[in-house]
Amino acid sequence: MKKMRLAFTLVTLAGTTLAAGCGVGEASIADEDAIQAATPVPVEVARPWRGDIFANYNATATITSDSDAMAIARVPGEIVELYAEEGDRVEAGQVLARLDGRRLRLEMLAAKADLEQAQKEFARNEDLHARGLISAAMFDNLRFDLEARQANYELKLLAYNYTQIRAPIAGIVTAREVKPGETVTANQVAFRVTNTEELLAELQIPQSELSKFSAGDKATLSVAAMPGKRFPATVARISPTIDVRNGTFRATVRIDNAGGELAPGMFGTFRINYEKHADALLVPAAAVIDEDDSTTVYVVVDDEVVRRSVETGIESGEHIEILGGIREGDEIVVVGQSGLRDGSKVLASNRNTDSFTG
Repeated sequence: MKKMRLAFTLVTLAGTTLAAGCGVGEASIADEDAIQAATPVPVEVARPWRGDIFANYNATATITSDSDAMAIARVPGEIVELYAEEGDRVEAGQVLARLDGRRLRLEMLAAKADLEQAQKEFARNEDLHARGLISAAMFDNLRFDLEARQANYELKLLAYNYTQIRAPIAGIVTAREVKPGETVTANQVAFRVTNTEELLAELQIPQSELSKFSAGDKATLSVAAMPGKRFPATVARISPTIDVRNGTFRATVRIDNAGGELAPGMFGTFRINYEKHADALLVPAAAVIDEDDSTTVYVVVDDEVVRRSVETGIESGEHIEILGGIREGDEIVVVGQSGLRDGSKVLASNRNTDSFTG
């Protein structure tokens, strides 16, 4: 019993001496650092993959139409009937409106009667001329008179036909400028017709970027009215001259709008793909850390991270091409890098779920 009391006393004295020899705060900090070092940091990981990547250039422009025409009234008259409204799809030559053409019709019929009379007169004298019974001068006058009346009739017929206002091109009626009962003048605009199946945009390209582009390059278009949706486009031509006002070149882009979702006047953002790297090693852009002059990623090895310098290539949207520093089978951190350093333990929360890879 005395030996047990002695041992207890010695242990108590040793504990008291140890507590006196070191501060309580220092022990707490040491414990916290140790706990933090031993606690895995939750991260999300992915593996690099192979795929095609494009270098691209972004520009903004207003969408226009290359086929936009006015349907005009070629003769004066009163609008008596409308056959088309804004938003209607029409074919080239389709009648959009009709003018009061009663006077022009009567003038046309009178000219037709004069022509028929001249034709009969000419036919009667043609045989006489062949037999030499009338002079050549008289026969020539009959022929000239017939030709003049033929021309007059065709003019009157044309004017009468112009009482029908027709669509100059196929497309959509984007504006109706006249009303029923309105009296229009010659050459007054009545309708506007726009073909929206193929649209255009003119991009201003800086001189320093011009060498990257050529006709035929593929592009995509996005508009604020339809977020998340992209429309295919193609660089149709590049102007060989510089715009002296801003020192840029003009690139004309054609946009396929067969679905009719886009409209002239929309403001869009264009992404032109001007260089392609096939079968490149790709990683999510979020995985790459740019600090000062170094570009690095965190690679997971045995549930610890190793910071590795990498060489990058093309960056396109959410993906970056890796030219060196990691391999295809490496596991890299894509979310949670901010709290990491070399040797940090990590816990990959998405290792058994779908990763970020293509």
